[in-house]
Amino acid sequence: MESVNDMRIKNGLMLLLTAFIWGTAFVAQSVGMDYVGPFTFNSVRNFIGAFVLLLFIPLLDKVNRQSAATVNASNSDAASATDIASTSSSSVSDKKTLIIGGIVCGILLAIASSFQQVGIVYTTVGKAGFITAMYIVIVPILGLFVGKKVRLIAWISVGLSVIGLYLLCMTESLSLGKGDILVLICAFCFSFHIMVVDYFSPKVDGVRMSCIQFFTCGIICGIPAMLTESPNLHAILTAWQPLLYAGVLSCAIGYTLQIVAQKNTDPVIASLLMSLESAFSLLAGWIILHQYLSPKELFGCLLMFAAIMLSQIPEKKSVAA
Repeated sequence: MESVNDMRIKNGLMLLLTAFIWGTAFVAQSVGMDYVGPFTFNSVRNFIGAFVLLLFIPLLDKVNRQSAATVNASNSDAASATDIASTSSSSVSDKKTLIIGGIVCGILLAIASSFQQVGIVYTTVGKAGFITAMYIVIVPILGLFVGKKVRLIAWISVGLSVIGLYLLCMTESLSLGKGDILVLICAFCFSFHIMVVDYFSPKVDGVRMSCIQFFTCGIICGIPAMLTESPNLHAILTAWQPLLYAGVLSCAIGYTLQIVAQKNTDPVIASLLMSLESAFSLLAGWIILHQYLSPKELFGCLLMFAAIMLSQIPEKKSVAA
Protein backbone atom coordinates (compact mmCIF):
# COMPACT_ATOMS: atom_id res chain seq x y z
CA MET A 1 0.00 0.00 0.00
CA GLU A 2 1.28 3.48 -0.91
CA SER A 3 2.53 5.48 2.10
CA VAL A 4 1.58 9.10 2.78
CA ASN A 5 5.12 10.29 2.00
CA ASP A 6 5.20 8.36 -1.28
CA MET A 7 1.86 9.92 -2.23
CA ARG A 8 3.14 13.40 -1.38
CA ILE A 9 6.23 12.88 -3.52
CA LYS A 10 4.20 11.50 -6.44
CA ASN A 11 1.68 14.35 -6.33
CA GLY A 12 4.48 16.89 -6.00
CA LEU A 13 6.22 15.49 -9.07
CA MET A 14 2.94 15.61 -11.03
CA LEU A 15 2.44 19.28 -10.11
CA LEU A 16 6.05 20.03 -11.06
CA LEU A 17 5.40 18.38 -14.43
CA THR A 18 2.26 20.52 -14.74
CA ALA A 19 4.28 23.69 -14.11
CA PHE A 20 6.89 22.53 -16.65
CA ILE A 21 4.22 21.89 -19.31
CA TRP A 22 2.53 25.25 -18.74
CA GLY A 23 5.86 27.08 -18.74
CA THR A 24 7.12 25.53 -21.97
CA ALA A 25 3.72 26.03 -23.64
CA PHE A 26 4.36 29.79 -23.62
CA VAL A 27 6.14 29.57 -26.99
CA ALA A 28 3.18 27.77 -28.56
CA GLN A 29 0.73 30.32 -27.17
CA SER A 30 2.80 33.24 -28.46
CA VAL A 31 3.06 31.74 -31.96
CA GLY A 32 -0.66 30.93 -31.99
CA MET A 33 -1.53 34.59 -31.41
CA ASP A 34 0.02 35.39 -34.80
CA TYR A 35 -2.82 33.55 -36.54
CA VAL A 36 -5.93 33.71 -34.35
CA GLY A 37 -7.37 35.94 -31.62
CA PRO A 38 -7.03 35.14 -27.90
CA PHE A 39 -10.63 33.96 -27.44
CA THR A 40 -10.42 31.76 -30.52
CA PHE A 41 -7.12 30.29 -29.34
CA ASN A 42 -8.51 29.56 -25.86
CA SER A 43 -11.72 28.06 -27.24
CA VAL A 44 -10.06 25.75 -29.77
CA ARG A 45 -7.30 24.57 -27.42
CA ASN A 46 -9.86 23.67 -24.75
CA PHE A 47 -12.01 21.73 -27.21
CA ILE A 48 -8.89 19.84 -28.33
CA GLY A 49 -8.10 19.02 -24.71
CA ALA A 50 -11.67 17.80 -24.10
CA PHE A 51 -11.72 15.53 -27.15
CA VAL A 52 -8.31 14.06 -26.28
CA LEU A 53 -9.60 13.11 -22.83
CA LEU A 54 -12.75 11.63 -24.36
CA LEU A 55 -10.53 9.21 -26.27
CA PHE A 56 -8.71 8.10 -23.11
CA ILE A 57 -11.67 7.81 -20.71
CA PRO A 58 -12.83 4.39 -22.07
CA LEU A 59 -9.28 3.05 -21.72
CA LEU A 60 -9.04 4.31 -18.14
CA ASP A 61 -12.46 2.82 -17.36
CA LYS A 62 -11.27 -0.57 -18.63
CA VAL A 63 -8.20 -0.43 -16.40
CA ASN A 64 -10.33 0.59 -13.40
CA ARG A 65 -12.83 -2.24 -14.04
CA GLN A 66 -10.03 -4.78 -14.17
CA SER A 67 -8.63 -3.46 -10.87
CA ALA A 68 -12.09 -3.56 -9.28
CA ALA A 69 -12.65 -7.10 -10.53
CA THR A 70 -9.40 -8.21 -8.91
CA VAL A 71 -10.46 -6.70 -5.59
CA ASN A 72 -13.98 -8.16 -5.80
CA ALA A 73 -12.64 -11.61 -6.57
CA SER A 74 -11.28 -11.83 -3.03
CA ASN A 75 -14.74 -11.09 -1.57
CA SER A 76 -17.19 -13.98 -1.93
CA ASP A 77 -20.17 -12.32 -0.20
CA ALA A 78 -22.91 -11.07 -2.53
CA ALA A 79 -24.18 -7.52 -2.12
CA SER A 80 -27.56 -7.16 -0.47
CA ALA A 81 -30.48 -5.24 -2.00
CA THR A 82 -29.88 -2.41 0.47
CA ASP A 83 -26.23 -2.17 -0.60
CA ILE A 84 -27.24 -2.06 -4.28
CA ALA A 85 -29.79 0.70 -3.65
CA SER A 86 -27.24 2.66 -1.63
CA THR A 87 -24.64 2.28 -4.40
CA SER A 88 -27.13 3.43 -7.05
CA SER A 89 -28.08 6.50 -4.99
CA SER A 90 -24.41 7.29 -4.39
CA SER A 91 -23.70 6.97 -8.13
CA VAL A 92 -26.37 9.56 -8.98
CA SER A 93 -24.98 11.92 -6.33
CA ASP A 94 -21.42 11.44 -7.65
CA LYS A 95 -22.51 12.29 -11.20
CA LYS A 96 -24.20 15.47 -10.01
CA THR A 97 -21.08 16.48 -8.06
CA LEU A 98 -18.90 15.67 -11.09
CA ILE A 99 -20.97 17.84 -13.44
CA ILE A 100 -21.16 20.75 -11.01
CA GLY A 101 -17.42 20.58 -10.29
CA GLY A 102 -16.49 20.43 -13.98
CA ILE A 103 -18.77 23.35 -14.92
CA VAL A 104 -17.59 25.57 -12.05
CA CYS A 105 -13.92 24.82 -12.86
CA GLY A 106 -14.59 25.52 -16.55
CA ILE A 107 -16.24 28.87 -15.82
CA LEU A 108 -13.35 29.99 -13.61
CA LEU A 109 -10.78 28.78 -16.14
CA ALA A 110 -12.53 30.65 -18.96
CA ILE A 111 -12.75 33.89 -16.96
CA ALA A 112 -9.13 33.67 -15.74
CA SER A 113 -7.60 32.89 -19.14
CA SER A 114 -9.71 35.58 -20.86
CA PHE A 115 -8.76 38.32 -18.40
CA GLN A 116 -5.12 37.29 -18.76
CA GLN A 117 -5.15 37.42 -22.57
CA VAL A 118 -6.92 40.79 -22.71
CA GLY A 119 -4.81 42.22 -19.88
CA ILE A 120 -1.55 41.38 -21.66
CA VAL A 121 -2.64 43.72 -24.47
CA TYR A 122 -2.44 46.67 -22.03
CA THR A 123 0.55 45.67 -19.91
CA THR A 124 3.95 44.04 -20.28
CA VAL A 125 4.51 40.31 -20.22
CA GLY A 126 6.83 40.71 -17.21
CA LYS A 127 4.18 42.42 -15.12
CA ALA A 128 1.50 40.00 -16.30
CA GLY A 129 3.62 37.00 -15.31
CA PHE A 130 4.30 38.37 -11.85
CA ILE A 131 0.72 39.50 -11.14
CA THR A 132 -0.80 36.23 -12.41
CA ALA A 133 1.47 34.19 -10.15
CA MET A 134 0.25 36.20 -7.15
CA TYR A 135 -2.18 33.31 -6.63
CA ILE A 136 0.56 31.84 -4.42
CA VAL A 137 -0.29 34.62 -1.95
CA ILE A 138 -4.05 34.73 -2.58
CA VAL A 139 -4.62 30.96 -2.13
CA PRO A 140 -3.45 30.71 1.51
CA ILE A 141 -5.43 33.86 2.36
CA LEU A 142 -8.58 32.37 0.81
CA GLY A 143 -7.84 29.13 2.66
CA LEU A 144 -8.08 30.95 5.99
CA PHE A 145 -11.70 31.88 5.21
CA VAL A 146 -12.64 28.21 4.76
CA GLY A 147 -10.88 27.06 7.91
CA LYS A 148 -7.65 25.75 6.39
CA LYS A 149 -4.62 26.19 8.63
CA VAL A 150 -1.41 27.34 6.97
CA ARG A 151 1.93 26.27 8.48
CA LEU A 152 4.53 28.94 9.22
CA ILE A 153 6.97 27.21 6.86
CA ALA A 154 4.39 27.52 4.07
CA TRP A 155 4.10 31.29 4.66
CA ILE A 156 7.90 31.59 4.53
CA SER A 157 7.88 29.63 1.26
CA VAL A 158 5.20 31.93 -0.14
CA GLY A 159 7.29 34.98 0.78
CA LEU A 160 10.42 33.55 -0.89
CA SER A 161 8.40 32.65 -4.00
CA VAL A 162 6.98 36.17 -4.31
CA ILE A 163 10.49 37.65 -4.11
CA GLY A 164 11.69 35.09 -6.65
CA LEU A 165 8.83 35.87 -9.03
CA TYR A 166 9.53 39.59 -8.69
CA LEU A 167 13.17 39.07 -9.66
CA LEU A 168 12.11 36.82 -12.53
CA CYS A 169 9.40 38.95 -14.08
CA MET A 170 9.54 42.57 -12.99
CA THR A 171 11.74 44.83 -15.08
CA GLU A 172 9.70 48.04 -14.86
CA SER A 173 8.59 50.25 -11.99
CA LEU A 174 5.79 48.69 -9.96
CA SER A 175 2.53 50.43 -10.88
CA LEU A 176 -0.98 49.23 -11.65
CA GLY A 177 -2.51 50.27 -14.95
CA LYS A 178 -5.62 49.04 -16.78
CA GLY A 179 -3.93 45.85 -17.96
CA ASP A 180 -2.42 45.17 -14.54
CA ILE A 181 -5.88 45.32 -12.92
CA LEU A 182 -7.27 42.89 -15.52
CA VAL A 183 -4.43 40.44 -14.87
CA LEU A 184 -4.90 40.84 -11.10
CA ILE A 185 -8.54 39.77 -11.58
CA CYS A 186 -7.14 36.79 -13.51
CA ALA A 187 -4.91 35.90 -10.53
CA PHE A 188 -7.92 35.92 -8.20
CA CYS A 189 -9.85 33.70 -10.64
CA PHE A 190 -6.96 31.22 -10.81
CA SER A 191 -6.86 31.24 -7.00
CA PHE A 192 -10.55 30.37 -6.82
CA HIS A 193 -9.94 27.71 -9.48
CA ILE A 194 -7.26 26.08 -7.30
CA MET A 195 -9.59 26.16 -4.28
CA VAL A 196 -12.51 24.69 -6.26
CA VAL A 197 -10.28 21.90 -7.61
CA ASP A 198 -9.13 21.24 -4.03
CA TYR A 199 -12.79 20.88 -2.97
CA PHE A 200 -14.07 18.70 -5.83
CA SER A 201 -11.06 16.57 -6.80
CA PRO A 202 -11.28 14.14 -3.82
CA LYS A 203 -14.98 13.58 -4.51
CA VAL A 204 -15.04 12.78 -8.25
CA ASP A 205 -13.12 11.24 -11.14
CA GLY A 206 -10.42 13.80 -11.99
CA VAL A 207 -10.17 12.99 -15.70
CA ARG A 208 -13.93 13.28 -16.25
CA MET A 209 -14.10 16.56 -14.32
CA SER A 210 -11.22 17.89 -16.40
CA CYS A 211 -13.03 16.91 -19.60
CA ILE A 212 -16.21 18.74 -18.53
CA GLN A 213 -14.07 21.71 -17.52
CA PHE A 214 -12.56 21.98 -21.01
CA PHE A 215 -15.90 21.71 -22.81
CA THR A 216 -17.32 24.44 -20.55
CA CYS A 217 -14.31 26.72 -21.04
CA GLY A 218 -14.31 26.11 -24.80
CA ILE A 219 -17.97 27.08 -25.11
CA ILE A 220 -17.65 30.20 -22.94
CA CYS A 221 -14.54 31.44 -24.79
CA GLY A 222 -16.17 30.58 -28.12
CA ILE A 223 -18.98 33.12 -27.59
CA PRO A 224 -16.78 36.29 -27.56
CA ALA A 225 -14.61 34.67 -30.26
CA MET A 226 -17.60 34.47 -32.62
CA LEU A 227 -18.79 37.96 -31.70
CA THR A 228 -15.50 39.89 -31.80
CA GLU A 229 -12.89 37.88 -33.72
CA SER A 230 -14.77 36.22 -36.59
CA PRO A 231 -12.61 33.07 -36.54
CA ASN A 232 -12.18 31.18 -39.82
CA LEU A 233 -11.11 27.61 -40.52
CA HIS A 234 -8.09 28.63 -42.59
CA ALA A 235 -6.55 30.65 -39.74
CA ILE A 236 -7.22 27.85 -37.27
CA LEU A 237 -5.65 25.24 -39.54
CA THR A 238 -2.65 27.52 -40.12
CA ALA A 239 -2.13 27.61 -36.34
CA TRP A 240 -2.59 23.83 -35.95
CA GLN A 241 0.83 23.21 -34.41
CA PRO A 242 0.64 25.67 -31.49
CA LEU A 243 -3.04 24.83 -30.98
CA LEU A 244 -2.30 21.12 -30.85
CA TYR A 245 0.60 21.65 -28.46
CA ALA A 246 -1.44 23.87 -26.15
CA GLY A 247 -4.55 21.68 -26.41
CA VAL A 248 -2.93 18.28 -25.84
CA LEU A 249 -0.09 19.17 -23.46
CA SER A 250 -1.19 22.33 -21.63
CA CYS A 251 -4.90 21.44 -21.40
CA ALA A 252 -5.42 17.67 -21.65
CA ILE A 253 -2.28 16.70 -19.75
CA GLY A 254 -1.43 19.78 -17.66
CA TYR A 255 -4.80 20.68 -16.17
CA THR A 256 -5.73 17.01 -15.71
CA LEU A 257 -2.50 16.39 -13.80
CA GLN A 258 -3.39 19.40 -11.65
CA ILE A 259 -6.81 17.97 -10.75
CA VAL A 260 -5.47 14.46 -10.08
CA ALA A 261 -2.45 15.63 -8.06
CA GLN A 262 -4.41 18.15 -5.97
CA LYS A 263 -6.63 15.35 -4.65
CA ASN A 264 -4.24 14.75 -1.74
CA THR A 265 -2.17 17.94 -1.79
CA ASP A 266 -2.54 21.08 0.30
CA PRO A 267 -3.73 23.89 -2.02
CA VAL A 268 -1.02 26.25 -0.71
CA ILE A 269 1.72 23.75 -1.57
CA ALA A 270 0.03 23.05 -4.92
CA SER A 271 0.00 26.76 -5.78
CA LEU A 272 3.69 27.04 -4.87
CA LEU A 273 4.61 24.11 -7.10
CA MET A 274 2.52 25.40 -10.03
CA SER A 275 3.99 28.91 -9.68
CA LEU A 276 7.23 27.43 -11.05
CA GLU A 277 5.54 27.88 -14.43
CA SER A 278 7.19 31.33 -14.61
CA ALA A 279 10.64 29.91 -13.89
CA PHE A 280 10.23 27.10 -16.42
CA SER A 281 9.09 29.53 -19.13
CA LEU A 282 12.23 31.63 -18.64
CA LEU A 283 14.49 28.58 -18.50
CA ALA A 284 12.89 27.19 -21.67
CA GLY A 285 13.52 30.49 -23.43
CA TRP A 286 17.12 30.42 -22.24
CA ILE A 287 17.83 26.82 -23.31
CA ILE A 288 15.64 26.40 -26.41
CA LEU A 289 15.42 29.93 -27.79
CA HIS A 290 18.85 31.05 -26.47
CA GLN A 291 17.32 34.06 -24.73
CA TYR A 292 19.54 35.87 -22.23
CA LEU A 293 18.86 35.21 -18.53
CA SER A 294 20.29 37.90 -16.26
CA PRO A 295 21.93 37.15 -12.90
CA LYS A 296 18.87 38.72 -11.23
CA GLU A 297 16.53 36.30 -13.04
CA LEU A 298 18.77 33.32 -12.24
CA PHE A 299 18.71 34.30 -8.57
CA GLY A 300 14.91 34.51 -8.79
CA CYS A 301 14.83 30.93 -10.12
CA LEU A 302 17.03 29.75 -7.26
CA LEU A 303 14.79 31.47 -4.69
CA MET A 304 11.69 29.81 -6.14
CA PHE A 305 13.27 26.35 -6.14
CA ALA A 306 14.44 26.94 -2.55
CA ALA A 307 10.89 27.91 -1.56
CA ILE A 308 9.46 24.75 -3.12
CA MET A 309 12.01 22.54 -1.36
CA LEU A 310 11.27 24.30 1.93
CA SER A 311 7.52 23.81 1.53
CA GLN A 312 8.00 20.05 1.12
CA ILE A 313 9.55 19.58 4.59
CA PRO A 314 7.09 17.30 6.44
CA GLU A 315 5.28 18.63 9.49
CA LYS A 316 6.49 17.32 12.85
CA LYS A 317 3.74 15.43 14.61
CA SER A 318 3.41 15.74 18.35
CA VAL A 319 3.99 12.52 20.28
CA ALA A 320 1.28 11.67 22.81
CA ALA A 321 2.47 11.28 26.37
